Amino acid sequence: MKNPSILEIKDLSVSIKEEKIINNLNLSIKTGEIHVIMGKNGSGKSTLAKVIAGHPAYKIIQGKIIFNNQDITNEDPEIRSHMGIFLAFQYPIEIPGVSNIDFLRIIYNSKQKAKNQKELDPLSFFELINNKLKEINMDTSFLNRHVNEGFSGGEKKKNEILQMSLLNSKLSILDEIDSGLDVDALKSVAHNINCFANSTNSILIITHYQKLIDYIKPNYVHVMKEGKIIYTGDSDTAAKIEEHGYDHIRNINKSIADLT
Repeated sequence: MKNPSILEIKDLSVSIKEEKIINNLNLSIKTGEIHVIMGKNGSGKSTLAKVIAGHPAYKIIQGKIIFNNQDITNEDPEIRSHMGIFLAFQYPIEIPGVSNIDFLRIIYNSKQKAKNQKELDPLSFFELINNKLKEINMDTSFLNRHVNEGFSGGEKKKNEILQMSLLNSKLSILDEIDSGLDVDALKSVAHNINCFANSTNSILIITHYQKLIDYIKPNYVHVMKEGKIIYTGDSDTAAKIEEHGYDHIRNINKSIADLT
C-alpha cells in the first residue's frame, strides 16, 4: 500500500504587494518522505514555506493547498498549526521577558486543547520537556532563558528543533535550518532531524547547501526558479548543483525538451 499524501499543492500562484512570487507551482509530499527545495535567492523558497504555514501577508491568486485531505488554502495560521503543520523560521525571533519553558508549555497546551486532549500542569510538562531535551542533547539551562534572547545561531536552530520535537507535527517545514551553523552544530541538527523523521510524518527542508543533504539523504530534491519548481531529482541533485551551479539544471531541462 502506497503512503498517503500529506500535502498537495495544485497550480498555486501567490503575490505580495501586487508582485507575483509563486507562479503555478505544484508539489506533492507523501507521509514518511523528506523533501528538499533549493534555488537561487529570490526564487520563492521561503515564500512557499510561509504560504504553506498561512502567513497573512501573502495573497493567493489561484490554486489550492490540500493538507491531510483537507483544503487549507484560506485557513488561519493557528488552525494549520493545530492540524499539524510546523514552520521553523529562517531567522527565529527573540521574545524578551518570556522564558523558554513557559513559551513551550503554552504552545504545547494550545495544541492539546485544540485536539481536545489533556493539557499538562507545570510539573508534568517539566518531565516531558526534560525528556525532549535529552533526545536532542540540549542543556536544561535553555529552559530558563528568554526565548532566543542572546542565543547563538546554533542555539536558535536547536531551539526550533526542540519545538518541532515537542509538537510532533505531521509536516515540519525547516526554512534554512542549516544557515549560520558550524560543522558540529550542523551534524547535530541533521542527526536530530533524522531521529525525528519516521513513517508517520513528513519534512520539507529549504536550503542552499549540499552538506545538510549529505547528512539527511532526502527522498526528493526540488529546484525552484521564478516561483515554480523547474526540476525534481534525488539527493544527488545537490552535489551536481554544488559542482556545476544551477545552470546545470537548466541544461538538463533543455536536453529533455529537445528530446520531446
